[in-house]
Amino acid sequence: MSLNIRSQEVNQLADKLATMAGVSKTEAVRMALAAEIARREESVPLVERIKPIQDYIASFPRTGLKADKAFFDDLNGEP
Repeated sequence: MSLNIRSQEVNQLADKLATMAGVSKTEAVRMALAAEIARREESVPLVERIKPIQDYIASFPRTGLKADKAFFDDLNGEP
C-alpha cells in the first residue's frame, strides 16, 4: 500500500527528519508515526492525573465556612 504526501510542509518535515536521523524518508515517516502513537498510548488522561489531588483535598473535613468576599476580607484584616 502506498502513501502519497501532497503537502509541501509535510514533505519538508519528512526530509529534515530523514536527514537528522540518517534514514530514508519512508523510515523517517514510520519513526514519526510510531513515536506519536506511542506518546498517545502512554499519556495519562487529565482526569486520572488530577484524581490524587482531588482525593487529597476531599480528605480535609468540611468547616462549614463560606469562602466568599467577606471571608477573604477578614483574612486580610479588611473591614
